[in-house]
This record gives sequence, structure tokens and C-alpha cells, in this order.
Amino acid sequence: MIGAKMRPANRKKNSRPTKSASKSEIKRRFDMWLLQHAQAFIFSLGQYIKFPVSNLLTTAVIGISLALPASFYLLLDNVRYVSSSWDGSLQITLFLQTDVDETEASKLATSLSGKNTIDETILIKRADALSEYQKISGFAEALDTLDENPLPNVILVKPKLDGRNDTQTEDLIKELEAMPEVDSAQFDSGWIKRLLYILDIINRLIIILSTLLAVAVLLIIGNTIRLAIHNRRSEIEITKLFGGTDSFIQRPFLYSGLWYGVFGGIIAWLLITISMQLLDGPVKQLANLYSSDFELIGLGLCNSLILLGTGIALGLVGSWIAVKRHLRAIEPI
Repeated sequence: MIGAKMRPANRKKNSRPTKSASKSEIKRRFDMWLLQHAQAFIFSLGQYIKFPVSNLLTTAVIGISLALPASFYLLLDNVRYVSSSWDGSLQITLFLQTDVDETEASKLATSLSGKNTIDETILIKRADALSEYQKISGFAEALDTLDENPLPNVILVKPKLDGRNDTQTEDLIKELEAMPEVDSAQFDSGWIKRLLYILDIINRLIIILSTLLAVAVLLIIGNTIRLAIHNRRSEIEITKLFGGTDSFIQRPFLYSGLWYGVFGGIIAWLLITISMQLLDGPVKQLANLYSSDFELIGLGLCNSLILLGTGIALGLVGSWIAVKRHLRAIEPI
């Protein structure tokens, strides 16, 4: 009976060291994994610094390839920002009947502003229109001789419509022209539609250019890593002969691709930032001539991180493709 009681006790005592040993083994393996990655991280940086001229030239090409599409996207954002202030030009001008007085015109403007398809209405009274015309026309004395004001009340209607949606625009104009108080309606959106279509074309061209340059960056990094693998072929064969795994061998090359992406992204950021600084002064002077306070939109923190992240992603993908392709072909003799 004592022996029967002792046996479970002995098993319980032996199970505790097994669990603690398992936990310590997992921790040891994790620490070793971190150490190997840290060594590969530092070693790859050392290899990058070891050949500064050739690596800097490669990184500069990567930076320029990243800077070109990023600068075009930034230019497109600035153009869109400027064109957003032209939305007020997408408005319908309603010339009311001459017998419609200011009170009726005000009521009509208020009722139109409540429609779902209309964003805003502005009433230009006939007296204000005549006064403004006298100032800009240079015929103030001739207009003073008129017995009555020949100009009608005008309502500017800003619709909630896309400038390229011809059907909705035409339907709204027909609805407004059918009102008895309205004499005629004018809506000239041809120029804004042309601008929007041009922006769409530019956007698609930028997407195509970005794709081609991304492929070029992958090829550049892949070829650079391929040459590095070729130069260290003997070292790789010896490492495999002593039991080195592909994961262990490929880590420094993957981190090399990461460094190319990081430094390439930094160079692209510097090129764009310097270019924006050079253009900032002339753009402000041009904006002042048009009585505008427009300023160039820079990359900002979010776009800068996206640019750097894109460089890192391309660097890792390019090096991973090269490593997976060329390491398999190297086996110890």
C-alpha cells in the first residue's frame, strides 16, 4: 500500500521539472531566434557600409524610382486641392422675369435651397447687379440716364451634382427653366468636365508609371541580391555543409533588401522635400498675382510613412524573390 501511494507521488514530482524544462526550452529557442535575427540585422548593415559607393548608387536609383511616382501623386493632390475651390463655378445662373420683384425672388431662392439636388442658392438683387455693372463697365454716367433698371433679379444655384453627370444636370436645368418666374438658365460646365477627365487620365498614367517603376525597383534589388549571393557562394556552400538551414542563410540577404528599401525611401523623401522647397517660393508669388493664399501641399507624416513603407516592402519582396530562387541552386559538393 505504501508503494502504491508512493508511485503517484513520484510521478507528480517528476512532472514538475518536465513542464519547467519545456518552458525554459521555448524561452531558449526564442532568445536564440532573436539573437540570430539581431546578428543578421547588424551584419547586413555592415555589409551595406562596407561597399558605400556601389550601394549608394544602387540606393540612389531606387530613391529616384520611388520619388517619381510619389512626386506625381503629390502634384495631382495639389491640382485637386486647387480645383476643389472651383466647385463654386459649377453653378446654374437663373435670370428671372423682369416683373418678378425682390420679395418674390427671395422666396423663390429660399424654396430652391430646400431641394435635395441643390446645395446653395444666392440671390443677386437687380439693384446690386446694376451697381456692380456700373463699377466694372465704365458706363456709369450712361446708365444713370436710364429711367429704370433693365437688369433682372438673378439667382445663383449651386447643385449637388457631379460635373460629369450630364443627365442629372440637364434634368435639373429643365426643371428650373420650367418655372414661371424663370426667364432663362445658363450652365457652362464644359471646362470643369474637361479638367476632371484630364485629372482622371493623369491619375491612371501615374498608376501605370508607379507599377512599372515598382517592377524596376524589384529587378534592381533582386539583381543586387543575386550578385551578393554569387559573391558569397563558397561561404554559403560551407554553411550548408555544416548544417546551416536556408532560413539561417537567407536572413542577412533579406535584411540587405530591407536596408536598400529604407535608404531608398529616405532618398526619395529628401528629393521630394527639396523639390517642394524650391517650388514653394515661385508658387506663392504666382498665387499672390491671383490674390490667392494657396500653398503647396507637402508629403506630411502619413504620406512620408507610406513612402518609406513602400520602399521597405519592395526591398523585402525583391530580396525574398532573389533569395528563394538562387539559394536553392547552391548545394555543397
